[in-house]
Amino acid sequence: MKISQKEFVFNNEVVTRFDLYNSLFLTLPFYQVKSTGTLLPFFKSHVEEGINQKLSPVEIIESFFTKYQQYIKDTDRFHLLFRFIQYIERQVVLFDAIEDSAFSKLETTDDSSSLQVLLQQVNNQPENHAKIREALQKFSLRLVLTAHPTQFYPGSVLGIITELTEALKVNDINEIYLLLQQLGKTPFLNKEKPTPVDEAVSLAWFLENVFYESASSIKEKLDTEFDFLAEDE
Repeated sequence: MKISQKEFVFNNEVVTRFDLYNSLFLTLPFYQVKSTGTLLPFFKSHVEEGINQKLSPVEIIESFFTKYQQYIKDTDRFHLLFRFIQYIERQVVLFDAIEDSAFSKLETTDDSSSLQVLLQQVNNQPENHAKIREALQKFSLRLVLTAHPTQFYPGSVLGIITELTEALKVNDINEIYLLLQQLGKTPFLNKEKPTPVDEAVSLAWFLENVFYESASSIKEKLDTEFDFLAEDE
């Protein structure tokens, strides 16, 4: 099946790189991390087969441990399942960081709806250009960010994500490995429900690391295109 240019770039820049860097988890110096990472793909396949057979969650889990009889005690089973969750949490962070690091390359494969292309189109349409300029002069935006409990990362994890994204942009393998070690030792679980202040701190991170540069870049393009800076002088 023929894939689009965007899918091709996504597979090369995100999926392939994730498979590569994901293998580093197996080499981290943590308790039973190699056995956990090795068993996880088998567990995934087993769960998918169980779902296709319309088995219940209990039946799926029980049948999995029937295959791997070294996990006899309930405590051993619980510990393995918990390690699966920890492993997957960190895989999700790695995937997100890789996707963020490849954003500029992914964006260029499908820029037909980008701001730059739209501005170029309007630039050749004087009447629409004037209408948009007038509309922008009256336009205002109030950004409202809401926190969702399932999307709440502790500040320490957000810091690692930022550094990991930057290291992935230049494929700094030593720095990436070090950050994955930090990620492995950093708890994702909040023992207490986040307070409004905690949520505000988390959202402030997104403002600083995501929206600040994006918003200023958009405003700069609009100011240049519609000569708003000349009016302010």
